[in-house]
Amino acid sequence: MREVTIADHAAVHAVVRAAFGRPDEADLVAALRADPAYRPALELVAEDRDAIVGHVMLTAATIDGGGEALALAPLAVVPARQGRGIGAALVRTVLARAAEPAHRPDSDMVVVVGDPRYYARFGFRPGVQLGLAPPVPEWGPAFQALALPLPGPPRVVRYAPPFDAC
Repeated sequence: MREVTIADHAAVHAVVRAAFGRPDEADLVAALRADPAYRPALELVAEDRDAIVGHVMLTAATIDGGGEALALAPLAVVPARQGRGIGAALVRTVLARAAEPAHRPDSDMVVVVGDPRYYARFGFRPGVQLGLAPPVPEWGPAFQALALPLPGPPRVVRYAPPFDAC
C-alpha cells in the first residue's frame, strides 16, 4: 500500500470505474481531489507487479453542531482481484494512518456508507449508535461509523473516590 501520486490518477480512475461498473464513483474521486476536504496522505493504492489493483480514500466531512469526521469512500478493487483481501488491507491501512496524530480529524470518527456485514470486521457499527445520522435518511443501516482510537499510550480512567473503598 502506498499514497497515490499524480501519475496514478488515470490508473485509479480505471480501477474505480471497473470496480463499480460505471463512471460515477471514479468521477467522485477526481472531484474530491479538487475539494478542500481532500487529504492526500489518506488516499492509498494497492499494487501488484506495478499495476494498481485497488484504491481507497478518506476525505474530511463536517458534523452538524461542530466537529469533523473522515469519510471512507470509495473503496475499489479491480473485479478480477476482488475477494482476495486487497480491499480489507486497504481499509486497515488507511484507518491506521487516520489514527496517527498528523491525520486525525477533530472528532475522531470515520464514517462510511456500505455493506454492514463487510465493514463490521473493521469495527464500524450503525452511525446512530455513535450519535451520528446520515445526510440522506435512505442510507439507513448502510451509514456506519467508527471511533478512532485515542492517540498516545492508554490513559488511566479515575473513578469517583467512593469506588476506592470497593
